[in-house]
This record gives sequence, C-alpha cells and structure tokens, in this order.
Amino acid sequence: MKINTARFVISNTDITKCPEPNMPEYAFIGRSNVGKSSLINMLTNHKSLAKTSGKPGKTQLINHFLINDDWYLVDLPGYGYAKTGKTQRMKWEKFIQEYLEKRENLLNVFVLIDSRLEPQQIDLNFMGYLGEKGIPFSMVFTKLDKLRPGQKGAFYPRYKREMLKIWEEMPPHFITSAVDTSGKEELLDYIEEVNGMFEG
Repeated sequence: MKINTARFVISNTDITKCPEPNMPEYAFIGRSNVGKSSLINMLTNHKSLAKTSGKPGKTQLINHFLINDDWYLVDLPGYGYAKTGKTQRMKWEKFIQEYLEKRENLLNVFVLIDSRLEPQQIDLNFMGYLGEKGIPFSMVFTKLDKLRPGQKGAFYPRYKREMLKIWEEMPPHFITSAVDTSGKEELLDYIEEVNGMFEG
C-alpha cells in the first residue's frame, strides 16, 4: 500500500463524536515515549502529522486521521506515564477503554513495544486485556535502529518466550524503525489485507 493522502479529522474524548464508523479503523497505542508519533509520521510520509515530543504523555485525546480517503488511523494516548496525575490517568483509561470496546469499525490495535527493553509487565497486561475482550491486536516493535547488531536477533525470541506462557500462539508482529523505515511496507501491506475484509 502507498499512502497518498493523510489528514487530521478530529480529536476528542467522546466515542459518540468520533467519525461515522463506515470505514476500516486502526488504533496505535503504547507506553509513553515508545516512539508512537514518530512511527505514525513515518508510515504516513508526514513529518508532523502526529505531534512528536521529548516529553512523554503528549497525546491526551483520541486523534483520528483519514488515510487515502479510505481508512482511519487513530492515535491514542500512551499508557504508563507515571508523572501524569492519578485523576487524569483514570480519565484517560476510561475513554480509551470505551473506545477500544465499543468502536465497531476498529479492525486492529497496533500495540507499540520498545525493542530495547525487557518484556514490560504493563505491555503484557494491556495485551492480556485486549485478548480477554476479543479485540484484535498486533505487536509493533519500535526503535530497531537503536539496537546494536548483536541485540537485533535477541529481543523477539525473548518476548515470544514471555508471551507463550499465556498465549497459545503469537499475534502478528512487525519490527520497525521510524529512522530507516524498517517494517513500513510490511505493516501497510497488512492494513491493506485487513481492509479487504471490511464490511461497512
């Protein structure tokens, strides 16, 4: 798939104000500072479609972007940012949970995972929640460019061992870098394939 157009549509915290659910939709979420905005900008060929920041917790709304006038990319707030107040965190969790569980045209949640880190319990818990609710998801490992050559073959088997303690099989996964565009083609081809199964 080639992305020709990508434009911002709306930001909100209310699922009833999201665009009409008449097109396929894909959500991107991960721990704060996992490189989500950079990945979205890389996938869409835009330098600033999603706002990047050195400060975690920048995304605080459900952000809809219309891609190729054909499907929606949704940028969700990150989870696990410790410096966000408890009240604000609970508010985010409530509307994110409502979106994930009730958005009928949501075909896949891309869970972003920092490839440099050991398996994080917060990521495993979040994927467990998606599994319990029957919400389709894929794993997207980020920041491949920041790994030393010897590390590049080690992080996925390490994660796989941890996941298979709970899961019968691994969900789809993608290994990406916003710097050298690794994984871009594979991820977009996957979206194109899933789009073909959408019945609006």
